[in-house]
Amino acid sequence: METLSAVLVEPFVAIAEAPMFFFEVLIGGLLSGVMYALVALGFVLIFKASGVFNFAQGAMVLFAALFFVGFIDLGWPIWLSLVVTVGVMVLLALVIERAVLRPLVNQDPIILFMATIGITFFLDGFGQTLWGSDVRRLDIGIPDDPLIVAGLYVNQFDIYAAVICGLLVLGLALFFQFTPTGRALRAVADDHQAAMSVGVPLNVIWAIVWTVAGIVGLVAGIMWGAKLGVQFNLALIALKALPVLILGGFTSVPGAIVGGLIIGAGEKVAEVFWGEVLGGAIEDWFAYMLAMVFLLFRPQGLFGEKIIERV
Repeated sequence: METLSAVLVEPFVAIAEAPMFFFEVLIGGLLSGVMYALVALGFVLIFKASGVFNFAQGAMVLFAALFFVGFIDLGWPIWLSLVVTVGVMVLLALVIERAVLRPLVNQDPIILFMATIGITFFLDGFGQTLWGSDVRRLDIGIPDDPLIVAGLYVNQFDIYAAVICGLLVLGLALFFQFTPTGRALRAVADDHQAAMSVGVPLNVIWAIVWTVAGIVGLVAGIMWGAKLGVQFNLALIALKALPVLILGGFTSVPGAIVGGLIIGAGEKVAEVFWGEVLGGAIEDWFAYMLAMVFLLFRPQGLFGEKIIERV
């Protein structure tokens, strides 16, 4: 009973005794959650437009980061490395759509899912062949010193990263809502056959979606690579977006944002205030346990549409 009491009460006592520290941890978690949301957004874009769950999104994040830091290590300026890496990701997206997805149109979803698993291992192996497996430091000029905001210590890098990711998410939201291409993407997401019947070119739309997902992966790879170093563990970190998708819903852009914030804040607070009681490494499993709870009670996520089957 004493152990249970400690688990339930002591962390809340610590929060009450140090509310400013709690808010610092919470803000840090929310800022990390924006970066999780960015990775999750890549999954959502592809799933909405094609119905394909792209398991390779994490590998695309790593692949983009490897090329970007690799070009910088060759002595290229950052702006040129960024432009060329964008070109690499666009080319990668077009090749995936043309060589893998187009031949598998109208196949069962499990076949397309297995194809993305194959893409994952190819990108991991190809990236390692080209650039090696050593951890690479990526410095993009963003300061990493703490900043005092309203009496709270906040990491400057997290603020810059959250702003960059937030602007990208906002830009994508406006793109999908107000441009003809965005409306075509939403039409394809609603009904492939109906969109094709009114002249929407499905293959072009898929190529655009994979291109956008590749650019999103590049931004995520740069941010995470600058924060943690470019390493093959980035692909696993990117898979933290899976619980984010389960919380927010697989087809919801706002859900990806809200889910990322919940996961980021929840795991940081749990690690700091419950870590000593429950043991360390809570950040490694917190998101997945929370996702499991959602799968049991609300499998469609917070913003997903409830599935109703009529017999």
